[in-house]
Amino acid sequence: MARSRSPLPAPPAAAANPVVARILRQGRAHFFAHGYCQCTMDELAAELGMSKKTLYVHFTGKEALMRAVIEDLGREIRASADELFANRQLNFAEKLRGFAEGMIERLGQLNPRTMRDLQRFAPELHQLMAETREKNIPYVFGRFIEEGQLDGMVRTDLDTAFAVEFFLQAMHGLIQPATLDRLRLTPRELLPRAIELLFGGLLTPAGRKEHEKLFPR
Repeated sequence: MARSRSPLPAPPAAAANPVVARILRQGRAHFFAHGYCQCTMDELAAELGMSKKTLYVHFTGKEALMRAVIEDLGREIRASADELFANRQLNFAEKLRGFAEGMIERLGQLNPRTMRDLQRFAPELHQLMAETREKNIPYVFGRFIEEGQLDGMVRTDLDTAFAVEFFLQAMHGLIQPATLDRLRLTPRELLPRAIELLFGGLLTPAGRKEHEKLFPR
């Protein structure tokens, strides 16, 4: 039996505030591009065109903002997956491609330096990122496997819980800064390879045919 896929808690009321939403978007781009240690609230306030005092009204500091960025990203990933699964105009392969492309776009600016900074200097935030993966991967990929099985695109002779756990543990290891350095890959380059490898072993002949139309080698 697959892991439980209970939904994430609803975002705090502040997340509905357009100012907070803009801070989170810019904060994500800022931290992902430049790393955690190199960024300051002064720089972010300047990028946002607001005073540092206004920024501190919403977030008490850099750590609080980065925590909110990680939590917001986790909710966004699950919401985008929910939207894809609810779209009856898309087949299984199209949904998988849509999710992969969305993740590549979200992680496209994630610099391995950011992961390294969190691992070394903000271990609680690094752990939060791991916990977010532990919520998102079973929720999203468990659903992909189940839907693919119903559509005849994914093998039914596999242990879904094992497949999900395998991918989760693989991603925990692959996303580590030392692993990215050894492979000379960015998170943007790593994710589609990981998805291809996972589903390459899970698809039925019919599923592989549809998959290769959208993910040509």
